[in-house]
Amino acid sequence: MPPTLASLVQHSALKLVVRAGADRLGTPVRWAHASELADPVPYMDGGELLLVTATNLDARDPATMRRYVQRLVGAGVAGIGFGVGVTYEEIPPALVDAAEETGLPLLEVPRRTPFLAISKAVSAAIAADQYRSVTAGFEAQRELTRAAVAGDGPGDLLTRLAAHVDGWAALYDTSGAVVAAAPDWAARRAARLTPEVERLRGRPAPASAVVGDSDSDDRVELQSLGAGRRNRGALAVGTGAALGTAERYAVHSAVALLTLTTARSRALQGAEQRLGAAVLRMLLAGESDHARAVAGDLYGGLLDAPFRLLIAESTAATGTELLAETMEAAASRSGEALLAVPEGERLVVLAVDGGAAVAACAAHARATDDRPAREPGADDADVVVGMSAPAGPIAVSAAYKQAEQALSVARRRGRALVEHEELAAGSVLPLLADDAVRAFADGMLRPLQEHDAKGRGDLVASLRAWLSRHGQWDAAAADLGVHRHTLRYRMRRVEEILGRSLDDPDVRMELWLALKATAASAGTQ
Repeated sequence: MPPTLASLVQHSALKLVVRAGADRLGTPVRWAHASELADPVPYMDGGELLLVTATNLDARDPATMRRYVQRLVGAGVAGIGFGVGVTYEEIPPALVDAAEETGLPLLEVPRRTPFLAISKAVSAAIAADQYRSVTAGFEAQRELTRAAVAGDGPGDLLTRLAAHVDGWAALYDTSGAVVAAAPDWAARRAARLTPEVERLRGRPAPASAVVGDSDSDDRVELQSLGAGRRNRGALAVGTGAALGTAERYAVHSAVALLTLTTARSRALQGAEQRLGAAVLRMLLAGESDHARAVAGDLYGGLLDAPFRLLIAESTAATGTELLAETMEAAASRSGEALLAVPEGERLVVLAVDGGAAVAACAAHARATDDRPAREPGADDADVVVGMSAPAGPIAVSAAYKQAEQALSVARRRGRALVEHEELAAGSVLPLLADDAVRAFADGMLRPLQEHDAKGRGDLVASLRAWLSRHGQWDAAAADLGVHRHTLRYRMRRVEEILGRSLDDPDVRMELWLALKATAASAGTQ
């Protein structure tokens, strides 16, 4: 604890006597300063014990003393030490009364006690307090280091940190989810701060913030984890008051240790990633037995159950990195295996079908689809994902093709995620909305449309009716309300204008798709 007015009064060598403000002797003293200025406030920082003899003050005038004391109170002065036997034989009543009115502590300093002795006592107490804080901080650092080196996870480290700060501590992963907390009851409190953690994640590391908890009186400090300006998680420390020097040492040590642990984990993940890439190459080559042998315990469980193959593509590498971190965090929390392999701006993932990682990817995609349009030049990158149907080790090559097809459709539709089942179970008609298909349709039908625009016949409508009736003349003519000979004439004109035979099934198919694409772009069926 820093020195207080009470500790100075109790100092036997100083012989100080309390004359006013006895109920505020617990006020900390940051320094002791002697000044005989009529207005020393411009030179005060707050928290000082001001030592005076009133050489330049009319200490007997009540109005002067009220103004003087009020100015000192406004500047945050801890108290006044008045030296008697120099200018005044005793403290003037006007000063005592002014101090009593404002509650400012007033100490009488006897003639035999020099101001220098008080300054030395304050300085020694401050130095002793700093020494105790540094010693306690180093002890906390040693304890936290032992907990980190033990390799039992972050739980023990957080428990020791919470004890040192007399509060609670929580660790968040890159997605903002709580990984561990101490004591256990702090997990729910920490979870309420996830939005604040996500905001911190958007700032370059190292970053910090002080936040409040509306449901408690906690003062919470958030510290980002990571190096190279890339956040790898966050640490939250909740206390009932601002951190002292020793507590600050402990928090900084915890941040450094957790950052090192995270970096070590990233190195291990890099090695796992290279192993995963080898496993994926074997699966794509149809060597499922060899892939299973190489996967071992790390990925073997993933190959024993149905999984999904996902291909993610981003306008920037950070987009796929963030998706990978989100899925890895979800898989880690649920104990799932996850194989994620970067391929340039792409990310290829094998994840348990119906598992937490797939759900996290879907949630990430929904958040992307639901957000407002980005401003030009925004830093965040769009991620597009194609997902295969459930597959097994012998069908990875087919699953990869399914994911690529779904990814292609997702890009065309402006969707963040498309599953292959949507394509297999749906209609081909939505695919006709592609710009290239519409351009093909416009080019193919334009001669017929130009013919009709000159009032020479309704060739487009006649072609549509004839194709929809599979070339049945009577049925198509009845739909149009014309004679079948008229319809035959119109179809010959279609062949002449297009230079193509309607007897060719490929020509009929292309014309039908062109008509459907034109109808889709016009909002009709």
